[in-house]
Amino acid sequence: MLAKLTDRLPAGPGWLFEPKLDGLRCIATVGDTGSVSLTSRHGAGLTRAFPEIAAAVADTVPSGAMIDGEIVHWSAGGRLDFEALQRRLLHLAPVPIEVHSERCHFVVFDVLRSPQDGDVTDWPLSQRRQLLQQWIPPGRPSELMLVLQTADVNVATIWTRALAGLGIDGIIAKHAGSTYQPGVRGWCKVQRYASTEVIIGGVTGSLSEPLHLIVGRRHPDGRLHVTGRTAELSTPAARQIAAVVKPPSGHHPWPAELPLALHEYEPSSYHQVDPTSVVEIRFDTARRSRARDSWPGQLRFRRLRPDLTPAEIPEGLRLEA
Repeated sequence: MLAKLTDRLPAGPGWLFEPKLDGLRCIATVGDTGSVSLTSRHGAGLTRAFPEIAAAVADTVPSGAMIDGEIVHWSAGGRLDFEALQRRLLHLAPVPIEVHSERCHFVVFDVLRSPQDGDVTDWPLSQRRQLLQQWIPPGRPSELMLVLQTADVNVATIWTRALAGLGIDGIIAKHAGSTYQPGVRGWCKVQRYASTEVIIGGVTGSLSEPLHLIVGRRHPDGRLHVTGRTAELSTPAARQIAAVVKPPSGHHPWPAELPLALHEYEPSSYHQVDPTSVVEIRFDTARRSRARDSWPGQLRFRRLRPDLTPAEIPEGLRLEA
């Protein structure tokens, strides 16, 4: 089951709120013999990468159960560290060295199957939570734990501010009477975002049907530096961008090919545009940037800013002029 992004937490009776963790979504299945299988939301195997999680599930959860949660790693400073999880996935030989130095935890928030009752996805969330509380009692020292949960929207609102510095993505809202619907975005999520203005320097796709924006900022030396690529544009947003971008009127400050994402090392072609249009983007402040010249998380187009010129927006990575 998935969550859809909303602007505010829902109000009214029956809503439950949980912190949205910056980790790896994981389904843990305990076989009839007690063997444990960990799989990602997309079906990839995670058991070899996180053997301590599999062992904790085997020691705690009864055979025949299936639970849903998030694998996380807390750094020494108490902040969620997604990069530590990625290191696990990149070094699988045969037991990752990080198992001994960077132990991870499985924060459980739902159950899909019980050995006594079989499929429990049609149970209300409040009843499924009670089942988890029987299996995972509070205060038990283990790599396995239940997610924090509150029915008080005011407490959840405080979490959005107080926990952002620890890498908490935001807040997930779930109704106590809701069933578990795999693949359906039946939950709500509110995330902390920062927004700022950038200059469009290029697009992928085509000028008439852009897919992504390649955006930049001017630095004190006066040069326009690439600061990132946005997520794929929606159809309405693509139409807005197509109406304002145009080919360069002269020399363009960027090369004809660029690495278009942090995980891409080989340059790719894109369409250069006249760097005169300003847009507002947003990004997730709970993440840390892996590069000094970009913002954390994925950049998302928010709106055009025809009221601003490139000279009026901040330099470098400052959020405000």
